[in-house]
Amino acid sequence: MVLGARRSDRIDAVVREVSASGGKAIGLATDVTKRAEVEALIQGAVEGFGRVDVLINNAGIMPIAPIEALKVDEWDRQIDVNIKDFYMALLLPCLTCRSRRAATSSTWLRFSDQNVRPRRTVYCATKAAVRALTEGLRMELHSQNIRCTMISPGAIATELSESSSDEATRKNLREFMKMAIPASAIARAIAYTIEQPAEVEVDEMVIRPTVQDF
Repeated sequence: MVLGARRSDRIDAVVREVSASGGKAIGLATDVTKRAEVEALIQGAVEGFGRVDVLINNAGIMPIAPIEALKVDEWDRQIDVNIKDFYMALLLPCLTCRSRRAATSSTWLRFSDQNVRPRRTVYCATKAAVRALTEGLRMELHSQNIRCTMISPGAIATELSESSSDEATRKNLREFMKMAIPASAIARAIAYTIEQPAEVEVDEMVIRPTVQDF
């Protein structure tokens, strides 16, 4: 397992946990908006394990706010992280995997790409872009036996709801996230897609709390 994230203390803790349970893992501090760091992550994976079999792309931010607040810097940041990370952190590894007989690439979308909501206009737009990119990637690389899966989570217990600088929005999100289910639900969904035989591709999954109404 190879882990990449900006906060090295977090990935170091996971590496220790995996190692303690008998697994093998390495972690590299990675900012997905910086091509050199993404390339170093992929190179580290190849050097450490010989190849890339599966890539899970779940980098994303959600600094949502009313559109009239004109938080242009936050719009730019969402585009940089939510969209650009896709072709940096997903396309590069897939091209690296071309010589492999089979590979799997999983993209973690938010359900917002299908369900536009007030205050989330730009965020939803970035997720709709990732949907188009993922489907295009599947269509262009399926002949290389590279499988692509879109996993769209609903309310999942993560730090994402705290990324907004708008206090009223954060308050609403905290209330909404009271129904959140653990991230392990997404992990199980990813494991399911990976476990399928090479000739089977799971294109899309929506995972959300039973009580969530959208």
